[in-house]
Amino acid sequence: MAVPELHRLTLDNGLRVVLAPDRTAPVVGVSVHYDVGFRSEPEGRTGFAHLFEHLMFQGSESLEKLAHFRHIQGSGGTFNGSTHPDYTDYFEVLPSAALERALFLEADRMRAPKLTHENLANQIDVVKEEIRLNVLNRPYGGFPWILLPPVLYSTFPNAHNGYGDFTDLEQASLDDCAAFFDTYYAPANAVLTVAGDFEVERARELIEKHFGDVPARPKPQRPSFAEPRPSSELRDTHLDPHAPLPALAVGYRMPDPINELDGYLAHLVLAGVLTDGDGSRLQQRLVHREPLVTDINAGAGLFGPFEARDPDTFSITAIHAPDVSPDRVLGALDEELDALASTPPGAQELAKVTARWSANMHSEHDRLVARTLALGAFELLYGDPALAYDVADRIAAVQAEQVAEAAKGLRPDSRAVLLVQPQQGGQQ
Repeated sequence: MAVPELHRLTLDNGLRVVLAPDRTAPVVGVSVHYDVGFRSEPEGRTGFAHLFEHLMFQGSESLEKLAHFRHIQGSGGTFNGSTHPDYTDYFEVLPSAALERALFLEADRMRAPKLTHENLANQIDVVKEEIRLNVLNRPYGGFPWILLPPVLYSTFPNAHNGYGDFTDLEQASLDDCAAFFDTYYAPANAVLTVAGDFEVERARELIEKHFGDVPARPKPQRPSFAEPRPSSELRDTHLDPHAPLPALAVGYRMPDPINELDGYLAHLVLAGVLTDGDGSRLQQRLVHREPLVTDINAGAGLFGPFEARDPDTFSITAIHAPDVSPDRVLGALDEELDALASTPPGAQELAKVTARWSANMHSEHDRLVARTLALGAFELLYGDPALAYDVADRIAAVQAEQVAEAAKGLRPDSRAVLLVQPQQGGQQ
């Protein structure tokens, strides 16, 4: 496979740029990643990073409310934004002839989004309705990404609810918005990615034209979010009025995703060995042979891999019948982890998992939007967008001994266990 073409540059205002030309289809992807996520929002303002993502779509210096939507959709394109633990991203995918339109729109809101009392009040209501729909009025809402972190972690950045508490959201002010924008939405704190059908020199000219005069501001100093690993098992129970069956989530700390990447990747493969497909260890034992659970999953990162710096979470979730005790499920889980720790997976078992991971990642990056977002995220988090292309092969190279070592680190005396219990007739 030919090495994909990549170009990197930095504008005078500090904006990092990644260019990834690919002339195979007449479409182009544009994304902007800002180095701010749930973990950066101030204490007492839970959900603020996500709220601000909504505000960035409410008009800007040159455009009225909803104009961004109209210009992208009128070009035959799609767009969205999302908030993650350590970054917020915005993207468009359009016909390649509309590249300049996308660059203008992103530069315009990077320069000055329209922050008004009306927009803030409206978007607070929108976010609250999202929370009602996705968390408060849904079975297993917030499970495990909202409910597990406060059991596993003790500091506000790592433990708090990134979706937001209603009281915190309602107290957000325009001064909070202005301070957040001035601090985190500086060009020097962002990565612009352009991928797809374009000429490199023309893209450079357009980027300089639209982003070059965005005023420079200091890049904020990123604090360390490090905290000690648990020294004992931590437990908590959540009552869910909508859940039909009990559930549990087990959280473990993982190796540093940035500085211990190979160890991190071994945990991705371990998740596949445990729960990926009917032939996986926990599916075979806990769903088919015994059976103790109706559903079980394991994964690296509460939102998926490569979305956070250290610390990051390895989680296992299961839904089980009321007559099955959580400790019975946990005991079986520990036995399977002990077996993997003492006897690494065989060559065929390992190859099946790594091949599936590798194939899925190559397939995902065939989609222009996924490739654009991956290049930006890897530049932001790792300073190396080429990792987006390399990581599938690095996963394929994970050795059985590395998987055994990963299993060895998932110990009962350094984990968090969240129990979800149905609350019949209850209110939330």
